[in-house]
Amino acid sequence: MTPDSVSDAELQKLSLQVGEALLAQGLTLACAESCTGGWVAKSLTDIAGCLRWFERGFITYTERAKQEMLGLDGALLERYGVVSEDVVRAMAEGALEHSQASVTLAITGIAGPGGGSEDLPVGLVWFAWLRKTQSGQLQRLSRQQIFAGDREAVRRQAVACALQGVLAILNQGGKRA
Repeated sequence: MTPDSVSDAELQKLSLQVGEALLAQGLTLACAESCTGGWVAKSLTDIAGCLRWFERGFITYTERAKQEMLGLDGALLERYGVVSEDVVRAMAEGALEHSQASVTLAITGIAGPGGGSEDLPVGLVWFAWLRKTQSGQLQRLSRQQIFAGDREAVRRQAVACALQGVLAILNQGGKRA
């Protein structure tokens, strides 16, 4: 995915696909966003009728917000850092626990232009998706991606990746990840 490859029309198409897939399966979605600042929720709520499948969004930009809104442990944040697989998975779990949704997605990363380091470069974004199956088991997916481009390009690509991940976890059906 190149920085300029994700248009508003493509985000709208992905959001519509997510909504249709959730509706077809009778599921609802909640988002926990950090570096995207609510852009996923905005894309989803741009779709008419989203009330039937979009449950809520948490914009948890700071560590404090992650603790207060999603119930993350300060020790977890300190040990692994905000931009990590452990934290993004905990964010997805927190969104599930603090909502009525059956599917969650979480995003944390470094959109830039500053804030990066050798170990955590600008453009590094962690994603997690969680789905509660009919049997009550949890399906989990997580991955990291390093996106190129300026702040908007990184965020735009992260929104697209997050939506694609929702489709992936929904397409897994009852399989365990």
